[in-house]
Amino acid sequence: MCDSIVALPVATLGPTLFAKNSDRPSTEQQVLEFHSAASARGKRTCTYIDVYAEPDETFAVLGSRPSWGWGFEHGVNENGLAIGNHRITTVKDPRPYPDALTGLDLVRLTLERAPDAAAGVAILTELLEYYDQGGSCFDPATHGRKPYWSSFLLADPEEAWVVETSGDEWMADQVERTYAMSNRTTIPEFDQIHRHLGAPVERLVDPRLAESKRMLADHSVDRHVIAELLRSHVGNDGWSICMHAGDGYTGEDMITTASLIAKLQLHRPPRIWVTDGSPCQQQHREIAFGPILPSGQAWQDL
Repeated sequence: MCDSIVALPVATLGPTLFAKNSDRPSTEQQVLEFHSAASARGKRTCTYIDVYAEPDETFAVLGSRPSWGWGFEHGVNENGLAIGNHRITTVKDPRPYPDALTGLDLVRLTLERAPDAAAGVAILTELLEYYDQGGSCFDPATHGRKPYWSSFLLADPEEAWVVETSGDEWMADQVERTYAMSNRTTIPEFDQIHRHLGAPVERLVDPRLAESKRMLADHSVDRHVIAELLRSHVGNDGWSICMHAGDGYTGEDMITTASLIAKLQLHRPPRIWVTDGSPCQQQHREIAFGPILPSGQAWQDL
């Protein structure tokens, strides 16, 4: 479960703002880590498969990931590209598909390779089509095999894009001003074809999504308004933007385990605020991109 928003400069009258709450099992550890740019070619060992033909150089990235996996729930690279993913349900059942790239893997791979959001869409979808999507997005050792399809929000200092997937099928749409995403298909043409009509989006997802859209429409968007939204408990039975839902899809409580706000600035490093737990229980705190987090070091070790 996840909720993301983006507001472009036309809405903020300043830099692009990107934000995401990552909702995961309450017993799962999520770590925030920084990885320096690299110049080696070869293979990349992701959660389940290896990806070959590395670019000559990768960009420095900061991202948040479940400790058992390789990919990122959300992250930012040195170019000011931010990406987050969300679980979505479509008419295509993900369970029969073999292990491949997870949505979290696609986030990290794209952040390592893409200079901006438009290039990120091309890279993400090329990886999706070549390597396919599949594999549990929860720890198989504790939850069994529970795969799902993902949607993505990509943003940089000048533009933002939405990508929604069902297996290796996808559709992308450019954001004009602001956009909110949650655990459902949102691009009208994609939603009409691919949304599973049995998915309980009206009860569990739509109230959260409506609150994000209301905030984006009714307020001058700044970091403080976004932080307040990420603490919101608007929703049903704990299925809110700041998640505290019992008996989730994994058979245990689902909570917001990490949150990120990023200010994406032209010709300047991104500014980043994070929590390593529910944003209703702690304030977002600013961290520097790079120097504070040595390569590969986890947030909880600082």
